[in-house]
This record gives sequence, structure tokens and C-alpha cells, in this order.
Amino acid sequence: MTTTTPAVPRPLPRAPRRRRGWGSLPVGPRRAALLVAMVGLWQLYVSASGVDPLLVAGPVDVARALAQGFADGRLLDATVLTLQVLLTSMAIGTVVAAVLTTLATWTRLGEDLLALLTSILNPLPSIAVLPLVILWLGLDTQALVVVIANAVVWPIAINVTTGFRTVNPTLVAVGRTLGLRGWRMVRDVLLPAALPHILSGLRTGWAFGWRTIIAAELVFGVAGGGGGLGWFINDARYFLRTPEIFAGLVTIALIGIALDLLFALVERRTVVRWGMAGRA
Repeated sequence: MTTTTPAVPRPLPRAPRRRRGWGSLPVGPRRAALLVAMVGLWQLYVSASGVDPLLVAGPVDVARALAQGFADGRLLDATVLTLQVLLTSMAIGTVVAAVLTTLATWTRLGEDLLALLTSILNPLPSIAVLPLVILWLGLDTQALVVVIANAVVWPIAINVTTGFRTVNPTLVAVGRTLGLRGWRMVRDVLLPAALPHILSGLRTGWAFGWRTIIAAELVFGVAGGGGGLGWFINDARYFLRTPEIFAGLVTIALIGIALDLLFALVERRTVVRWGMAGRA
């Protein structure tokens, strides 16, 4: 007679410990630490290399120039003027893109017109047409608005058109069944369904417009005009105020980061929350 020994339960394998490293930290502290490290390296280079301060300004001098520029109003006025021109141009470009894409959705003529204009004008750097626009409109803010609106309209139009074309056909069929036609179809079906592409187009459009306005303002400064962050930088270069040049560049970068965070927040509150992520 044989006896069987009861099976001894084997301990379950322990889950591997999750290593706590750089990747386990939240995004904000990680990027803030990188930024602090870069500023520290920048200051170390300026202090240790003995570089000519007319060529490279240190972070302390730049911070002082930033504070002085905003305190006396010169940098603040330049920033406000640049943002006003950019927002005006964005509004005009968005309206033009909406009209063109709506016409392209309604008619074949509109579709051909949008395709032709996009092929011609989208690859053309907007800053290249600035001399011609100055010739037509003069050395004025209107010339800037026209050039920047041209830079903004095509990325928005391309993204919105792509969004309209990729709307689920079932949604379109349901809309037609409910009697939606023309503008009501665009407003009630196509625009909500194409929201990820619309936000992507606005984000790309503002980036194009932001680069173009700074470049255009630099040209305005060279041409003898005035106003805006580009002109502020060019004016500081003319008088060898290197910390102010860096202060203008830092302001441009900070505004870019702020607007990028704003778009990311809008996407999280709309596209991600409504389960539309990945469609753009």
C-alpha cells in the first residue's frame, strides 16, 4: 500500500518590481528639470568660456532684459502687437479656409478650385510674397495680415478637407435620411465628425503663421517699419543690445509653448474625452 503525500502549494512568483526611474516621473517635472539643466549649462558656458557678451548673453542678463522690457512697456507692446496681428490673420485665414472647404464639399467646381489653389499657394513660402504685398498695400500692418493669412489658410483647408472626406459614410447617410443638405449637413454632421482634423489644421496653421509673422516683422524692421517682436529683435541687433535679442527670442519661445499647451488642453477636453483620438 502506497501513501501519497499532499502536494505542497508552490508560492506564486512575485511580480517584478517596477523600477522607479526617469520615465516614472510625471511629464511636467521631467521637462522642467531638463529646462533647468539647459539654463544651467547655458550659464556655465557663458561664465567659463569667456565668450564676448556682445555675441552671447547669459541667462541672468536675459532675465534682467526681460524684466526691464516688460517694465518699460517696449517688449510688452511688441508682444501685444504681434499677437493682435497673428489673431487677426488666423481669424481671416480660418474663415477663408471654411468657405473654400464648404464650397469644395458642395460642388465639383469648388473642389477643383481648392485643389488648384492648394497646389499653387501651399508650397509657396508666404514670406516670399511679402515684397509684392508691400508693393500693393504699402509698408503697413495690412500687408502683414495678408501674408500671414495666406500662410494660415492652406494648412487649415487641407486638414478640414481631409476630415470631411474621412467622415464615416454611415453618418453622412443618416444625415441625408434625416433630410440634411448643404450647410446643415456641414454644420450638423461633417464639422463635428471632422473635429480632430480641424484642431490639427488650426494647430498647424498657427505654427505656420507664428513663424511667418516673426520673419515678416524682421523684414519690416529692415525696411524701416516698426512694431512687433521681430522688429524688437531687429532694433536690438542694430544697437548691439544682445540681452534684448535673447529676451525677444525667449518671449517668442514662451508664447509658442503656451499656445501649444493650450491646443493640447483643448484636444484633451474634446477629442480625447469624446473618444475621437487617432482620427487626425
